[in-house]
Amino acid sequence: MQKKYDAGDVPQFGRLRDSEGAPLYEVVKRYISESILQGELTAGMILPSENSLAARFGVSVGTVRKALAALTIEGMLMRRRKTGTVVTGWAPLHNLSHFFQYFRLHDKTGGLLLSETRVLDYQLGEASDTEARQLHIAAGDAVVRLKRLRRVKGIPAMHETLILPTARLADFPQAEQLPPLLYRYLFERYDIRIAAVREQITATLANEEDAALLELNLPHAIMVIDEVSFDQSAVPVILAHHRFSTEHFMYVNEVR
Repeated sequence: MQKKYDAGDVPQFGRLRDSEGAPLYEVVKRYISESILQGELTAGMILPSENSLAARFGVSVGTVRKALAALTIEGMLMRRRKTGTVVTGWAPLHNLSHFFQYFRLHDKTGGLLLSETRVLDYQLGEASDTEARQLHIAAGDAVVRLKRLRRVKGIPAMHETLILPTARLADFPQAEQLPPLLYRYLFERYDIRIAAVREQITATLANEEDAALLELNLPHAIMVIDEVSFDQSAVPVILAHHRFSTEHFMYVNEVR
């Protein structure tokens, strides 16, 4: 049975600002597509009417219609007579028009998993020589360092360290106000859209910190992902180091 997209399901779409820096239909499309990719809008869910979406975004019905049409062409939505616009659940792996990449955790059957994120450490510091080189900033420039733990249904899945240069992040929130969906926050708050991710994936043996945070018995193999995320202008935005166990989960990199 198809689920309607009711008030309790609605991601926190704000009315769009004039400063979004892109055609409004494209911004609406990005908001909806990112909600699908992040699992907020699930397969089979029926979207609100075009009039309702237009009111929520503060745009014209024509703008919403153009955004939905583009997502339908890409395969993320489908139109059904007497039903409306439905989320397909298909990731448009064939479409490389935006070169947009997401980190996603899946179960062993391929099902998308949503994780709960807890900040373990939050520090303001200065970029090292290596960090500065990777982030295209000067050594000693201000950065935020975050250490987070992700859990899925209570099971620790990953711990990660994220480094962000602060020059473009005025009033970046403290740990207790930090949203779990960082990519979405950067887009909504700073107009920074993550447009590409360069990854290096390796396997190694878990260390004592891995064992403590991920509740592993040593010896135990883990996966390590070192990545740099770039914005729409190919400027590095996030330097990240992820460590996770594949005992219960797997990593899927989807490109769109």
